Amino acid sequence: MADQPVFDPFRQTFTLISGDGMAINITIPELDAFILYSVQISINHAAQLGASLIILIVLLLLTKPDKRKTPIFIINSTALVLNVLRSLLQCLYFTGPFSETYAYFSLDYSRVTTSDYASQVTIAVLMWLLLLFVEASLLLQIRVVCVTLLDFYKRIIYALSTCIAGLAVAFRLALSIENAKYIVALESQFSLHWLASAANITTSVSICWFSLVFVVKLGLALNQRKKLNVGSFGPMQIIFIMGCQTLIIPAIFSVIEYFVPLPSIDSNVLTLVTIFLPLSSLWASASVDNRRRDLPKPENHGKLRSRNSTATTGLLISEKFLSDPLASSESATTGTSHSNSPSAISTHDKHLYADLEAQHKA
Repeated sequence: MADQPVFDPFRQTFTLISGDGMAINITIPELDAFILYSVQISINHAAQLGASLIILIVLLLLTKPDKRKTPIFIINSTALVLNVLRSLLQCLYFTGPFSETYAYFSLDYSRVTTSDYASQVTIAVLMWLLLLFVEASLLLQIRVVCVTLLDFYKRIIYALSTCIAGLAVAFRLALSIENAKYIVALESQFSLHWLASAANITTSVSICWFSLVFVVKLGLALNQRKKLNVGSFGPMQIIFIMGCQTLIIPAIFSVIEYFVPLPSIDSNVLTLVTIFLPLSSLWASASVDNRRRDLPKPENHGKLRSRNSTATTGLLISEKFLSDPLASSESATTGTSHSNSPSAISTHDKHLYADLEAQHKA
């Protein structure tokens, strides 16, 4: 007599009856996978919600009132608000009628209300708006860090950055539109897999491109500062460093999402960028304030210049330019360098290192 199959209680099957009387067989592993997925992705979005809300509060508290009307503050704070709303709606989705056990396995969404559908369409729209504001903030940061480059190189970097950012925003817009149609009709004319993949890839390319620009510019700046024997960081170097941190970490997440099977790990990319971007502005702004307090009094400027043959005047990036990256790059003032300076500094380098006032040894 053939051996009877061993009963495995952990893999047993139970039956759900649909509204039309059809039997739906579900195994315990399938139910466990559904519950585990819902818990993991809820934790993910809840963490993003908490982090974004904390950074938003910090940004509002630490930003001076006169700087709250600048483009960079408006863009960064709006991005944080959008990310808070998106994460909140995502959490509501996994605790709402869309994620009920019977509705999920039977695909019966007859008890899903109109407001639930509207919230899911809103998520699709918020994803596109969030990416739009993130790319706009990155473009402003690129304009700041490339302000000292020659016009030819600036135009090339601006053009490439705009094209890459525009491509990512366009694919995300197309995906948002198709997602909204699918949510409303619960069906699609074609598979959205390739469109979602294209949107994620273009976003990853965009993040990696901006990261590359920041890393290269930071390397060049640190190399020049080493030649000039300068140790302290000015506001421009702070923007370089935070730019690298802002983009390298999200770039890593955008790559590992294709290799690590974690639920909705791609959503962390935009959240990380949205969280890190305001930090660079806060740090750089604090650096400007500290350096302004440390500057010698006007009556001592003559003595200082007579004692320092290589002194230059002004900051690398003025407080006005830091607050408004769209301001003219000529707002940064520069001084002169003598031929007997330890390092020969070209006219271009003077603009890059005009914040070195009183930092050379006498």
